[in-house]
Amino acid sequence: MSKNVLIVDDATVVRLLLRSVLERNGFNVVGEAANGNEAFAKYKELSPDLVTMDITMPEASGIDGLKMILGFDPQAKIIMITAIDQRKYLLEAIKSGAVDYIVKPFEDDRVISALEKALA
Repeated sequence: MSKNVLIVDDATVVRLLLRSVLERNGFNVVGEAANGNEAFAKYKELSPDLVTMDITMPEASGIDGLKMILGFDPQAKIIMITAIDQRKYLLEAIKSGAVDYIVKPFEDDRVISALEKALA
């Protein structure tokens, strides 16, 4: 099973943490993006199996990115990553087609189980 992942977060440190967790657990990080617009461009370029998408980002939010990617590829698997205080955005993300979500600060095993479940 292919496990190519695109990481989308405006915080470099979060992208580094996620990359580390994923690579230690057999995932292949094929790209990174810092907002929804970059996420859409990278998704079209890289065709990852899965996207982790932060909700709050400059220029284009994770919700915007989610909608752009799913508009382009309705089969895309996108897991939202959210801070605990973003419940209303999270509900919108799930209604818009996100397959799951992870709350920051995240536990390694929660990240891996969410990704494995989404790819199963």
